Amino acid sequence: MHNNFVLSTEKLNLHYGVFHALKGVDFNVYQNAITALIGPSGCGKSTLLRCFNRMNDLMDDVKITGKIFVNKQDIDEIDIIDLRKKVGMVFQRPNPFPFSVYENMVYGLKIHGMNNKRKNLETVEKCLIAVGLWKEIKDRLNTSALELSEEMKQRLCIARLLTVEPEIILLDEPCSALDPIATMRIEELMLELKKDYTILIVTHNMQQAARVSDYTGFMLLGELIEFDETSKIFTSPRDERTEGYITGRFG
Repeated sequence: MHNNFVLSTEKLNLHYGVFHALKGVDFNVYQNAITALIGPSGCGKSTLLRCFNRMNDLMDDVKITGKIFVNKQDIDEIDIIDLRKKVGMVFQRPNPFPFSVYENMVYGLKIHGMNNKRKNLETVEKCLIAVGLWKEIKDRLNTSALELSEEMKQRLCIARLLTVEPEIILLDEPCSALDPIATMRIEELMLELKKDYTILIVTHNMQQAARVSDYTGFMLLGELIEFDETSKIFTSPRDERTEGYITGRFG
């Protein structure tokens, strides 16, 4: 394993009210790699993912103990706007804003005070090229983003993140609303993006984890049961619960 990790937790516990959602999680995400979190529904995967850009803070009655680090800096010491610029998130369902494609793309730039029209257009083009959308969409920048196909919307949401130059991309089941062909294309995009970004993905699709990720963590009932290189998790897991899940005996 490379030692260069950009996200990590130490003894992370999270409660929603009385529900103990994360239990003593020690976890690392390595730079310029794709790390997948797998496990049955409700095991804490998305909760762990959302810790890294403090999305759980928006919920009532959340109590977090232990440590979360981004680039080895304690997350509590990072300004939340800076944090969300550095750590971008893409959700299960594509969520473009009800504006034009162009306005979606410059939304984050404007929030961060970048109002140079020519420079913004260059950024828009560069980021749409990066997600493989530019050719299809360059003549449609002024049309509503809501008119795009589901897959194009999801690519647009990824491109929108890239405009503010994040370092880390969190993907919460980004293909669950997509058909198999669209899923394959998003997976190819992830492999392309990891050259420049670090990616953490929550997926219910074990084949997807096996295909795209370098590292995999298996979660069960709020615990990180096992974490290793993906090839080891899928061929010779150390814990019989991991093996049981992967072979479909439970979950």
